[in-house]
Amino acid sequence: METTDRKRVEGEALDVLFREARTHSAWLSRPVSEEVLHAAYDLARLAPTSANTSPARFAFLTTSAAKERLVPALMPGNVEKTRSAPVTVIVAQDMEFYEQLPRLFPFVDARSWFVGNPGMIADTAARNSSLQGAYFILAARALGLDCGPMSGFDPEKVNAEFFPDGKWRANFLINLGYGDHAQLYPRAPRLEFDEACRVL
Repeated sequence: METTDRKRVEGEALDVLFREARTHSAWLSRPVSEEVLHAAYDLARLAPTSANTSPARFAFLTTSAAKERLVPALMPGNVEKTRSAPVTVIVAQDMEFYEQLPRLFPFVDARSWFVGNPGMIADTAARNSSLQGAYFILAARALGLDCGPMSGFDPEKVNAEFFPDGKWRANFLINLGYGDHAQLYPRAPRLEFDEACRVL
């Protein structure tokens, strides 16, 4: 491997973030503090998005009542794991993210790239909020949490229930907490480099 002067993450950190990290569906009855949620977001927000657009928005469902509002939008197989998780995160995308660009990307008039261009708004919001959701998963793992990212829900029902003004739209969900490692399934296979990659 090539070496650089930059510090590298090795060993246990790579295990926590990748090699031993798993998608959890069963949870220990251990709460997640709001301070940890703040800390995970504060790490995730530092990672890059195109032109610093930062379109992701995070709704943290921390009470049974909040999660029951989500249940009608879930596929049946996702209901119990969501009810038992200490926190469920709705990773959403702000469809008016570009209104923040004069502050977030003040170097040029980046807002003008998006105004009146719904296709570019939708593509940028979807792509970069997905990135930010993945960054949040890594940040949460780095802070000792386990994650269960999910599709398997009706986004229109989620939007109607939680974001009725239409400015935010649900992208995906993450159950969050301290996973019950005794109830993990064996890790499923992954594609090898030669199956998934091309070096051109």
